[in-house]
Amino acid sequence: MSWSWEYAFAAEEAARTASPAFLAEVERKASELVRAAEALYVHGRGHRGVDPKGGDITVPGGMFRYQIVVRSERVYVVQLTYLGF
Repeated sequence: MSWSWEYAFAAEEAARTASPAFLAEVERKASELVRAAEALYVHGRGHRGVDPKGGDITVPGGMFRYQIVVRSERVYVVQLTYLGF
């Protein structure tokens, strides 16, 4: 298994109505988070500690909330807030 990101919960539904430019920024930042998590948690599936605290990232047009699940080697985008500008 290798690190990746995906939409979770209602974020997937919200992504269907957001602008393509906003989603491109979210995807770019989520990919950066994947690379950082992969470098920090080299042995992700063998991780025995607690998962790191998620966070919020502001991008042009809004923001998104993410959570890293180390043993699954996933970064989940759990909430999108598209402001439309």
